[in-house]
Amino acid sequence: MNLPASLVLLPLLALSLSASAGEPNADRGAHLYAPCASCHGADGNGTADGSVPRIAGQLESVVRKQLGDFRGGRRSDFRMTEFADRHHLGTVQDLADLAAYVSRLQASGARGIGDGTRATAGALLFGARCASCHGADGRGNDAKVVPRLAGQHYSYLVRQMYDAVDGRRQTLPRLHANRIEPLDFAQVRGIADYLSRIEPR
Repeated sequence: MNLPASLVLLPLLALSLSASAGEPNADRGAHLYAPCASCHGADGNGTADGSVPRIAGQLESVVRKQLGDFRGGRRSDFRMTEFADRHHLGTVQDLADLAAYVSRLQASGARGIGDGTRATAGALLFGARCASCHGADGRGNDAKVVPRLAGQHYSYLVRQMYDAVDGRRQTLPRLHANRIEPLDFAQVRGIADYLSRIEPR
């Protein structure tokens, strides 16, 4: 029986994607980043209205995981699903190289921030509920694949916190929803405002 070529190649494709990546090559990642710039900007700083997140300076392990989640259908966004697919990023080495490049971009430029009225209260809430994982200054943990939140756009942070509560971020541990769900809207906005105001390094 003659099988379609696509079925014959599936095991080989699976094998190539399960292989470990070599040393990340940020220079190669710069070329892979070209399609990403149409939304995230050439500098990776997204848009201040929060419709596109700042990815510049995000931790390398986090970028790699999120790309893998989009490509594998574990996280949903029609734009990211298209650009993270296997036609654009065919191997785990592609993911590693692109993540290395993005992590080296400088977080700079305009940031979306809140109105400032709840930022102080937000700092206290963040310290009590989030800092044990994300760090006291919101800079995350590369070794533990915990994302950097510091300097992210305010509206994006608010949206992601509610996505966690509502189950739209299915790969996030339930811990996120448990800690965010009891908060009212003002408290959520306060945490987001505090984080958005932390200056990137």
